Amino acid sequence: MAAQEAIRQLQSSMEEVDEPLRCTYENIHQGYPTETLVRFLKARDWNVSKAYEMNPITPVELYRAVRDSQLIGLSGYSKEGLPVIALGIGLSTYDKASINKYVQSHIQMNEYRDRVLLPQATKKHGRYIGTCIKVLDMTGLRLSAMNQLKTQAILDAQELADNIGVDINIWTTHNAASFSFFIIQADFD
Repeated sequence: MAAQEAIRQLQSSMEEVDEPLRCTYENIHQGYPTETLVRFLKARDWNVSKAYEMNPITPVELYRAVRDSQLIGLSGYSKEGLPVIALGIGLSTYDKASINKYVQSHIQMNEYRDRVLLPQATKKHGRYIGTCIKVLDMTGLRLSAMNQLKTQAILDAQELADNIGVDINIWTTHNAASFSFFIIQADFD
């Protein structure tokens, strides 16, 4: 009964958002609004206000500042056809918002990957592809940014594992300058 009430409350909150956010939410749920609300609620232990905050970063200016301060993009495909997503950690500033907003941004980009990149890779390679590879490039990383980087990498991986139900593999290597290099592979099978 409590779950149904939480769904109803979150659904009511979503009906009151302004038009740009409503359109973004429609893009997220892709015709499955209740299932998406349930996913958001499960991710936040059925706390309606926290689930509501998982929606796109607002205001738009903050969203743009967050995205502009981090280098990220699809760099191609592995030999197996897996999308390879590169993150320029060393040259990203991560100074426009709290770490939680950056994690939220990564989750939103992961949802784009799930809705767009993985289905495109499946079609392109003629077989189901539900896995991607993330490469974190540490070139130019300042020692002062290591703590935030470590926090972000762990939070990002943990968010995926807990909220979306995927298996996460993280490989870490260190170079002579003691900078870490992570490869995160998320398996959606």
